[in-house]
Amino acid sequence: MPRRAMPEDGRPRPSTIRDVAKHAGVSVATVSRILSGTYPSAPATRSKVMRAVRELDYVVNAHARGLAGVRPKSVAIVVTSVVSPHYAHVAQGVQDQAVREGRLCIVGTTGGDPERELATIQLLREEHAEAVILVGNMPADDAYRERMADYARALALAGSQLVLCGRPPLGPDVPAIVVEYDNTGGAYAITSHLLSAGHKRILFLGRRDGYTTPESRIAGYRAALAAHRVPHDPGLEVHSAVMDRREGHRMMRERLHAGPRDFTAVFAGNDLIAAGARAALRERGLRVPDDVSLVGFDDLPPAADIDLTTVHVPHEELGRTAVRLALESETPGTSQHVLIGTHIIVRDSVRPNLQEAPPAG
Repeated sequence: MPRRAMPEDGRPRPSTIRDVAKHAGVSVATVSRILSGTYPSAPATRSKVMRAVRELDYVVNAHARGLAGVRPKSVAIVVTSVVSPHYAHVAQGVQDQAVREGRLCIVGTTGGDPERELATIQLLREEHAEAVILVGNMPADDAYRERMADYARALALAGSQLVLCGRPPLGPDVPAIVVEYDNTGGAYAITSHLLSAGHKRILFLGRRDGYTTPESRIAGYRAALAAHRVPHDPGLEVHSAVMDRREGHRMMRERLHAGPRDFTAVFAGNDLIAAGARAALRERGLRVPDDVSLVGFDDLPPAADIDLTTVHVPHEELGRTAVRLALESETPGTSQHVLIGTHIIVRDSVRPNLQEAPPAG
């Protein structure tokens, strides 16, 4: 077994391509061609080189390969967090389709910071990712949209394709593919489900002004109230700082502590908020669905575990479609808009409301 040279600090020196060539008894050029797959080689020669690579634990220098113009084909997905079930399931769909297409998948996270998102897109442009897929919420302000439109054009010029996944379009002249799911339609349907069960006082948990996804959902909620001729009460919309279980618990706990209960049903902005709200209701001795009906949005964990009626979002299909459309486009900078439907999953968290007004509680 060959021994690596030991520098003065006592740590092994990383093997180089010259070490591999010497160990295999071939030229550096031959090693380079075999590792890059750009030139045919005799099976015996390739076997010697690959054995030397294993024995020397040689790692190809990706930067050097980039300078030589040899880059693996890849698609990138940029999400707020990999912990959230929503982002994780979309990312899985991207990964699955990337594998089918013979591409590597790069994942970047932003923590919800628009500046980090834009910086990540710039990095991915420099790395020549074939597609950059942005998932989920975006700030609904003109300055952000203008900057994102500039990055879409820069990506197209670099031979890459911007894909907005679960986001609205940036504008008619922006070279981006949009793959959305019907947020507003899903919210309209789930609110109508509660209204059809006799609930007129429906508390909405998760209003978040300035962000596209919550704004689309509350728009569907309000449209359903109007269609059923139920007066809109702004006091039944509760603002949320984030969209997680802890925030759902906080919003419901504070609402119940503020005075007599003035609602018979709750529409939670997502399933995590619903789980937190359900826990707060139980702490006050209120049962779902016997005392309060509860619905959510997403159909992700923990919806099935708590028997929650919710809106199903095809998360993995979103990811697969984003990759497929990006790679199908013959020229980068294609503009296309696809809307994927949502539907209600009925479980056991809604009961008919037979009272004119909610009881105190």
